Amino acid sequence: MKRVTILIADDEAEIADLVALHLQKEGYHIIKVSDGKAAIQAIQSQSIDLAILDIMMPEMDGYEVTRQIREQYHLPIIFLSAKISDLDKITGLVMGADDYMTKPFNPMELVARVNSHLRRSLHFNQPVAVNKTVIEVSGLTISLDQHTVTLYGEAVQLTPKEFDILYLLASHPKQVFSAESIFQQVWGEAYYESGNTVMVHIRTLRKKLGEDMNKNKFIKTIWGVGYTFNE
Repeated sequence: MKRVTILIADDEAEIADLVALHLQKEGYHIIKVSDGKAAIQAIQSQSIDLAILDIMMPEMDGYEVTRQIREQYHLPIIFLSAKISDLDKITGLVMGADDYMTKPFNPMELVARVNSHLRRSLHFNQPVAVNKTVIEVSGLTISLDQHTVTLYGEAVQLTPKEFDILYLLASHPKQVFSAESIFQQVWGEAYYESGNTVMVHIRTLRKKLGEDMNKNKFIKTIWGVGYTFNE
């Protein structure tokens, strides 16, 4: 069985040790670093399955670490930060994080979220027994096997959650999904007032698909109901 490795990047040693202790009890292999540059070096040199990042770190902050990770990797990222404003949370999600927890935090809740993200990530990376793994419509190509998206031949860089949302909608054209349904299917968790999370991801996804400049809207909002893929 593959050893699951989690990176913890936090310059507060006490917090990093606490997180590591709880995750090691779950059987995970832990790598701890105390600054952003070391986090990037760890990800480039080792096989990391999930990263837990502080935002305010020496050398390179968590936002920049996330930006660089997303240029090459699809691993889940959880921000664990003392920055608690809604703007901080939205910024983290827009930058490419999959989840955001604030300090102080409940270690068992963090473990639950880690387990949830890993279940989905590791399952998604297994061979998928579906017939249609490539979706092509109006210049947009979505490859489930390669986890890539192109628009008129140009690569579109999506976070794992953005990709999952797009594939969910595109693989069920004309079906309307509520924010609750999207959250439950993409995040694999119970819906707990997470409509803003879904909305932020879809807004960023639309921007990356050039919908602000393209009359062809791939994702259509059905007001008061949810979202659908518009073929």
